[in-house]
Amino acid sequence: MLVIGSEVQVALRSGQAVVALETAVLTHGLPTPTNLETMARMAEAVRRKGAVPAVVGVLRGQLTVGVAQDEWPELLDDPWKCSVRDLAVAAVQGRNGGTTVAATAFLAARAGLKVFATGGVGGVHRGFASHLDISADLRALTETPLVVVSAGAKSVLDLAATLEVLETLSVPVIGYRTSAFPGFYVADSGLRLDRVVGSPAEVAGVRRAMDSLDQRQALLCVQPGPRPLDAAEVERLVADAMAELGRQGVHGKAVTPFLLDHLNRLSGQDLMRSNIELLVHNAELAADVAVALRR
Repeated sequence: MLVIGSEVQVALRSGQAVVALETAVLTHGLPTPTNLETMARMAEAVRRKGAVPAVVGVLRGQLTVGVAQDEWPELLDDPWKCSVRDLAVAAVQGRNGGTTVAATAFLAARAGLKVFATGGVGGVHRGFASHLDISADLRALTETPLVVVSAGAKSVLDLAATLEVLETLSVPVIGYRTSAFPGFYVADSGLRLDRVVGSPAEVAGVRRAMDSLDQRQALLCVQPGPRPLDAAEVERLVADAMAELGRQGVHGKAVTPFLLDHLNRLSGQDLMRSNIELLVHNAELAADVAVALRR
C-alpha cells in the first residue's frame, strides 16, 4: 500500500540523502497559498543542502512518500488530518490526507528514510489531568528509528509534561547548539536539556550509535527557530486561545489546528511568520544531517 515517488526511489537506490516532510502543515497548518509557498521553500531548502525532499501524504488513498509538487494542490481537496490510526481507512476510502508527525514518521521509516523535518512535535496537552489528551506523535517516536528535527514541541502544549513523557518513553532529546528546550515560537521554554550536540555530523553519529544498539526509537533533535517571539506575549496569546477553545468545545484532533489558527489571527501574523521560518530552518538542518548520515 506504500507508494514511493520516482525521485525518492532513485535517490534511495543511489544512496542519496533524503528528508521526509509532513503535509499536515500543508493541509491543516497554514492558509492557502501560504501553505504551498512554505512547502516549496522547505523542499528547496533541502535541495540546496544536497538532499532530496520526500513530501509524505495520502493522495487519493495512496500512502505516498514523495508527493510531487504538481500534486500538492490536490491534497487540499477535502483532506483528512491523518495520524497513524487513520491511514488504513483513508487508503480504503480513497481519501486525501495531510500526515501528522506520527503518520509521516511511520510512513517515512517504512520507506527506508532516516531523517524527518517538522515544525514542532505534538505532546501532552494542557489540562491533561482533567481531560486526557496526549498526541500520538509521542508513541510514534518510540517506534520509528529516524532523526526528527523540530523546534521542540508546540507552544500550546504542556511542555514540561511532554518532556517527562519523552523521558519515560526513552526517546532521546538533544539540543542542537542549545541547552534550552524550544517551545516552537519561543526559543527558550525555561526547560533545560541534558544533552547538546554541535554539528550535523555529531547528530548523525548519535543516530548511528543508536542503530548499532538496536534502539528503535527516534532521535529528537531540537533547535530554536530563527525568528523567535517573546515568551510572555506568546503565553498571553495561548491563554486567550485556550479560553476560546473551551468556549467553543473543540476537542480531539481539531484542537491543535484550531489553536494555531486562533493564535495567528490574534497575533497579526507574527506567529505565522515565525512558524514559516522555523519550518524552513528545520528543513535545512535535517538535510545537513541526512547528508552527514550518508558519509
